[in-house]
Amino acid sequence: MLEIDGSYGEGGGQILRTAVALSALNNIPIKIINIRANRPDPGIKPQHYVAIKSVKELCNAKTTGLEVGSSSLIFTPGEIKGGNYKFDIGTAGSMVLVFQTCILASLKSKESMTIKLRGGSDVKWAPSWDYFYYVFLPLIKKIGIKVDAKLTRRGYYPIGGGEAEITINPNTDIKQLKFNEKQIFSDIKGIIHVSGLPEHISTRIKHAAIKELLKNNFKADIKIEQTTSSSPGTGLTLWVESKDTVLGSTVLGERGITSEQVGQKAANNILNEIISDANLDVHAFDQLLPYMVIPNKKDVSSYVVRELSSHASTNIWVLKQFFKLDFKVTQNEKNVTVKINKNYS
Repeated sequence: MLEIDGSYGEGGGQILRTAVALSALNNIPIKIINIRANRPDPGIKPQHYVAIKSVKELCNAKTTGLEVGSSSLIFTPGEIKGGNYKFDIGTAGSMVLVFQTCILASLKSKESMTIKLRGGSDVKWAPSWDYFYYVFLPLIKKIGIKVDAKLTRRGYYPIGGGEAEITINPNTDIKQLKFNEKQIFSDIKGIIHVSGLPEHISTRIKHAAIKELLKNNFKADIKIEQTTSSSPGTGLTLWVESKDTVLGSTVLGERGITSEQVGQKAANNILNEIISDANLDVHAFDQLLPYMVIPNKKDVSSYVVRELSSHASTNIWVLKQFFKLDFKVTQNEKNVTVKINKNYS
């Protein structure tokens, strides 16, 4: 049984999600100790519980310690099975993070599966729904993973109540994600979602973002989506495509931050990604790391990111627990190059 220290690095829920997904994917029993031990509220939180419980049901796993507040977990996976599944986070916990955990866990499934969730669609410390739909899913599609997704209702903090579903199709051949040339980006697209707030807020966010992008010679097509939800909320996701990749940026509205600041920050974030000559944005690199090492053959791949996040550093450590890998990180003048050497026997 593989033992993993849940307090390593940033010691957050990502260790739980990645480790459990890889356990199910590779049929390796694991024991996670010291779960979020260095956090003010240690142990498994409700949003982590649902992610683990979802994977447990997908692969009929046996668990010990799967409860909110638990500091250790034993997860013994079974065989992934297709079908229809439905889960309720019960809070505004991120549906996207649960979906991402299930996608990774089920890559070797020979049957399609549909997963319906209720929870938060656009919440802090997680990818927004639009980032998931317009950045993450297109990127994994490039390596052969096809996931259909539909958002029925947005869900914001504190109540949540959002509803969404995905269908994960069987994957016959997962390819390596590679970039052989500098990426060229042009027009930027975006969506502002808003619920229960005055109309002028979304208009101000849009104008601020477009103004900032135009100053840097980028045109933008930003749509406004008026919606209804259990809690008020708003946010802006921007994305820009090249021939081989997609870069994204998300900023959520919150108390104490003006509409203009939301628009300007989202615009500056994506501009910084473009200017850095990155072929994956900071968050996409972190989320795609497991997919970079799964194709089962010896290989060396290279990625350029604006910076290496603490999430990515922790994810690299988790991956090393499951695979024979060498990571070489080189700090350049305006970006970071990460080379991954897969030493499969």
